[in-house]
Amino acid sequence: MTQDPLPVGKLPSHLLAHLLSQTPIHDPQVLLGPGIGHDCAVVDGGAKLWVIKSDPITFVTDDIGWYVVQINANDIATTGATPRWLMATILLPEQRTTATLAERIHQQIYTACQEINVSLIGGHTEITYGIDRPIVVGTLIGEVARDSLITPRGAKPGDRILLTKSVPIEATAILAREYSEQISQALTSDELTQARGYLYKPGISVLRDAQLANQAGQVSAMHDPTEGGLLAALWELAQASNCQLVIDLEKVPISDLSAHICRVFKIDPLAAIASGALLLTAPQRDAPSICRTLNTSGIPCCEIGDVQSGNATVWSRTALEKERLPCPSRDEIATVISP
Repeated sequence: MTQDPLPVGKLPSHLLAHLLSQTPIHDPQVLLGPGIGHDCAVVDGGAKLWVIKSDPITFVTDDIGWYVVQINANDIATTGATPRWLMATILLPEQRTTATLAERIHQQIYTACQEINVSLIGGHTEITYGIDRPIVVGTLIGEVARDSLITPRGAKPGDRILLTKSVPIEATAILAREYSEQISQALTSDELTQARGYLYKPGISVLRDAQLANQAGQVSAMHDPTEGGLLAALWELAQASNCQLVIDLEKVPISDLSAHICRVFKIDPLAAIASGALLLTAPQRDAPSICRTLNTSGIPCCEIGDVQSGNATVWSRTALEKERLPCPSRDEIATVISP
């Protein structure tokens, strides 16, 4: 192993895979453990399966309590499960924390839980040293019927690849909220307000996207594009399903506002954190009805590629040939946070 410092963001996938290979699971109740592209663990809970997710919020401070509920609920939704119970760990910086701040974060979490019928059942809150901003970690448990579980391993050759909304919604909101001074000269006040509002409209939640897609047809796999954006999510899905994914890049929706902000910061919109978009696969016969249902329900959805047999790889389909797409080593907005 190299002793060189690692960059900000997720561990490189090869290192993570190495670490996970050293911690095998022997409990037969664990139906799905950790793995590249696995958003959640799945445990046999008897009458139903329990789907469990833990995720921190580290890139943002604004509305961090609301944020932690949405991000964890997104991953639960990708399994077809219903989010039920949340535990939250809140770490607050010394010398900067007031009772008002602690109360505000707690209220954000509680309100967000109420909106999606999740119960806040416990956790931990402390003021600690070594951090300069709040950090919130959520652990969310959901339930799903045995015959309704969806995992990233379910994508099969012949399936169509669908994407809801656009990318990168989350990066657009983060950059507008956390770095508004840097982009204030490049955006009008209305554009800045709109970009900040991307958190809610089109929004970073994919809970409704996933529920509607499941009702409209057979969904073989779902994945939430978080760190590393759409490109990282595609690679994770390819690795989880051990298939090739072939993408028509010109079909990937990127809003004009998102594209503009990404140009200002000189980052690739396809490799920036992209919660709010749902990546899913479906058999060819079901893909049109899923797209139609989502679109008529006010959630844009389009087909961006297909699943093919072969070793886990992500390709771009061009007029003449396939071109291998890169797997991001870290999220693009990490270059803004830690150049």
